[in-house]
Order: sequence, then C-alpha cells, then structure tokens
Amino acid sequence: MKSYVIHLLRHGAIDETLSGKYIGTTDVPLSDKGRMALRRNAHDHEYPGAPVVFTSPLKRCTQTCELLYPDIKPIVISDLIECNFGEWEGKTAEELRDDPDFHKWLAGDNSVKPPRGESNDDFVRRICRIFESIVEGLMKTGTTECVIVTHGGIIMTLLAVYGLPQAKPFEWTVDNGFGYSIRVTPMLWQRGKVTEVFNRIPMLRDENDSHLE
Repeated sequence: MKSYVIHLLRHGAIDETLSGKYIGTTDVPLSDKGRMALRRNAHDHEYPGAPVVFTSPLKRCTQTCELLYPDIKPIVISDLIECNFGEWEGKTAEELRDDPDFHKWLAGDNSVKPPRGESNDDFVRRICRIFESIVEGLMKTGTTECVIVTHGGIIMTLLAVYGLPQAKPFEWTVDNGFGYSIRVTPMLWQRGKVTEVFNRIPMLRDENDSHLE
C-alpha cells in the first residue's frame, strides 16, 4: 500500500525569538544570522526534496522557502501560521510576570487565551484541521511527498497529537532550520490518525552517503 512522507521544517531564526519575546502572528523577517545559518545548513546538510512545498504566510517561513527551495513556488496556507499571542505579542515572560492569565497559560490551562489572542485549545483545533486537510489532499492527488515549512509550536503540537512514538510537545522541540520527517500509512491513518516519525531533517551529507552504501 502506498505511503506518504511529510517533512515538517521549522523556519530560520529571527532576532525577536533570540531576545525571548513571544512572536506568533507578528510578521517579522529572518535575521541576518538566520539567513546565514540556513545557507550553512544547506551546504553541510541535505534538505529533503519534494514536488510540493506548503508554507505559513509569514515572512520568516516564505523567506526560508526561498532560500532552501528556490526552484519551487510554495503553496501558502494561512492556517499554518503560528499561535496568535494577541496582546502578549512582542513581550517577554518578564514583562508578563504580573499577568495572572499568563501564569495560568504557562501552567497549561488550555482554555486561557491572551487578550485578543488565541487559546491553546483553539490553536490545536486549527492546526489539526489544516494538517488533516493536507493529508487528505495528498491521498486524493496521489502526491507521495511534501514539505511543510512552518513554526516550532505547530511542529511540536502536530507531532504530540499524531506522532509515533508518542511524546509530549516539548519533547519534539526543534531548532530553527531543522525538523522531522513523518510517514503516513493509509491503514494506520484511517484507523487512528497516527503517523510514524522516522527521521530528523536535514541530514548531514556524509550521513546520507552512508545510507546509500
């Protein structure tokens, strides 16, 4: 039976994240260091190829696509955007230390949402809906491989919901410019909507060479 491979790739680095700010839907570009790191990664590593690339509409993702997949026009999907932190956008945990809702949110209360933002429950529903739509689209069109360039929070959440082996979201944390490859087997997907996480990406070029021997 045909299987489908999806490569989940986190965008390159931005200055705001390095300074500890919560950046969700704020549309900031890649930092100069982020661009250089992606170019270095592309030189030292082998990013997976695929006929289709999906991306979040935010600049840090579309610019990552331009650097890593210059010959492919990505399909932009608005629901692949990061969580909306509302009035917490651009602020650090230190700046939010006196906000009681922020502490509830940090403690894992999924119903709490930032002012004018998105609760964790709403975030999870949104990204699960779009991921399942992508999987169904691959199966309907017979497209057996794709890349999704998106955000760290989305990758961690999707793997915690659908990935095998099972793990908590924080256990799927991934650095900028890196990600995971997952395999969707129709029988397993139809029975329980689970996927197999089988690789970290990108792979070092010498590692790829050794797999071909």
